[in-house]
Amino acid sequence: MIPVAKILKSNGIDGDLLVGLVDIGIEEIDTKEPVFVVFDGLPVPFFIESLEAKGRTRAILHLTDIDTLEDAEEIVGREILLDAEYEDSDEEDFTGWTLFDGDRLVGTVTGLEDIPGNPCLEVAGTLIPLHEDFIVSADPQKRTLVMNLPDGLFEVLSQK
Repeated sequence: MIPVAKILKSNGIDGDLLVGLVDIGIEEIDTKEPVFVVFDGLPVPFFIESLEAKGRTRAILHLTDIDTLEDAEEIVGREILLDAEYEDSDEEDFTGWTLFDGDRLVGTVTGLEDIPGNPCLEVAGTLIPLHEDFIVSADPQKRTLVMNLPDGLFEVLSQK
């Protein structure tokens, strides 16, 4: 799961939400696929009924089953997540993107090994686990991915 928005506040009395987008443009959100909000530690899927841009980094969002002000107020402050499997395939595998470990250049991603439960990026012939805990940021426009790699992995890559 990757965060794409944060619910800032309710908007009106019909369950609309004002959200702040996180490293994604509104046009990159597929309204036909579910988004997730975490309740009691578990991601709960919701479908987008409407999504309207309010500037470049905010939007008014209406989710299924969030139909009242009370429903909306209950989820204010929570993140909206996308399941990586629903992402556009060009973005999902990061092929051609430049990978950084913090501010250190690692190299160019040459492919994705889609190992079930453990997808890995291929960089310089080495597989790097693509886990949400390691991802610091992703910039689709600059095609850069910043990760916080496990200790020692960057050094192994540097020796190749």
